[in-house]
Amino acid sequence: MSETQLREQICVLAKSLFDRGLTHGSTGNISARTEDGGLLVSPTGTSFGRLDPARLSRFDAAGQLIGGDKPTKEMPLHTAFYDTRSTAGAVVHLHSCHSVAMSMMPDADEDNFLPALTPYAIMKLGKVKLLPFFLPGDPAMGDAVRGLAGKRSAVMLANHGPVVAGKDVEAACNAVEELEETARLAMMMRHVDAVGLSDEQITRVVTEFNVEWDV
Repeated sequence: MSETQLREQICVLAKSLFDRGLTHGSTGNISARTEDGGLLVSPTGTSFGRLDPARLSRFDAAGQLIGGDKPTKEMPLHTAFYDTRSTAGAVVHLHSCHSVAMSMMPDADEDNFLPALTPYAIMKLGKVKLLPFFLPGDPAMGDAVRGLAGKRSAVMLANHGPVVAGKDVEAACNAVEELEETARLAMMMRHVDAVGLSDEQITRVVTEFNVEWDV
């Protein structure tokens, strides 16, 4: 994919997330690897609904800003995923409602944030790590991701939002949508005696789809 095509894809997928209420206002940020090893990143203070392909922040392979507007203040989050997961081709961070609500529940599981209600979150995300609250833009968020040593493709920032790495922009967007929809389902089922997947069923999904799970 050419850089021009990648710029367009980032903006089209970001607008789709915005239009369906998965992030709002000027929240959220998105980045993707370019063919030369650099990055395209959404600028700070911009809306997913109105990203301009020509104004995306452009980094070279050495991590130097070489074009576009000033990047998101959450760059430490993005670079932490790229530096620790060799398969990461894109990173998406949203402020999606249901996952944020679930992160505030007193019984939220820090090691395995999403309950096993359907196979799809397992397939696309593996185990999601719930991280504590950090001030927006705090480099400590990146340090926390680095502390996972590349073993998780997704984290949930408490009282803030999910961050997901994928092999490309489409995969990352699909995965973060699955995270939010699973959180929405979990919140809907919160006061119902719902039957989720059994340990045996989880094992079958993990094995069949080669999921990073026991980490």
